[in-house]
Amino acid sequence: MAAIPDYQTLMLPVLRLAAEGETTIPNAVERLAVEFQLTPEQLAERIPSGRIQLINNRAHWAKTYMVKAGLVEQVRRGVFKATNRGRELLATNPARIDNRTLAKYAEFRAFVGKRTPSVDDQSPTAVEIVDETSTPAERIDSAIREIDAEIQDELLDRIFAIENQARRAAFFEELVVQLLTAMGYGDGVDGAGSVLGRGGDGGVDGVVRLDALGIDSVYVQAKCYDRTATIQPAQVRDFSGSLDDKKTMRGVFITTAKFTEKAKEYIRGIQKQIVLIDGDELARLMLRYNVGVREDRTVVIKKLDEDFFDG
Repeated sequence: MAAIPDYQTLMLPVLRLAAEGETTIPNAVERLAVEFQLTPEQLAERIPSGRIQLINNRAHWAKTYMVKAGLVEQVRRGVFKATNRGRELLATNPARIDNRTLAKYAEFRAFVGKRTPSVDDQSPTAVEIVDETSTPAERIDSAIREIDAEIQDELLDRIFAIENQARRAAFFEELVVQLLTAMGYGDGVDGAGSVLGRGGDGGVDGVVRLDALGIDSVYVQAKCYDRTATIQPAQVRDFSGSLDDKKTMRGVFITTAKFTEKAKEYIRGIQKQIVLIDGDELARLMLRYNVGVREDRTVVIKKLDEDFFDG
């Protein structure tokens, strides 16, 4: 009996299925079971934690990596299909699609770079998902960073899943205030953070009191823009001016977009303490401070207790 194929081996058949139209992981598993002649026992086999079937988990990651490479796109929750890029790759009749194939695409190298900040994202040899010579501890750390990078993308995608623009903007304002409170601003005081309501581009969207009496506060600008958009110096300058109206020197500008280098330079050149948080940093902070996420499971790593044996 052949072993269950690894996730890289599943990439090509999953992409072929996705090229036929919208599909799901359960549909993919049905196709894979036939193609690889998997037994009922193999289909029932679960990952070590017991949380999910092994074949489903591997098909999921095959799909996820291809999404990061732009070969597959998520249509809606649980449903995906091949992109034009994916169909173009299939037209070349590849014998196999794996991580080395995906590393040819800049989007995939950028995704891997999120969990391995030191790699050169222009070097295909630097973006191997798992190095077979790495230690178990290194593989665990690599897997955690990999999962975190995926969750960070999902956090931003989930914000934009709110189709009504007004509701999305209001939700985002509440989110950033909750995040700052979770980070410890407000000194644990109930109601320390509050949303001030929608204003103009130069307005203030929220405030977090830094002490129980509200003597010192941090004001917040929250802009839920497209992730490919950029925040210009003029927008940051307007926010800085709004802080003058509040008679404060502290502010946080949080956005799902990016800040231009000139916007960052403007902040460095003024006396006010204004922190700029873009979409990527926002997602990292949400993950770190458990805003919009919850703990899935805890893995305990044991080591030898030398004191036990020395005693």
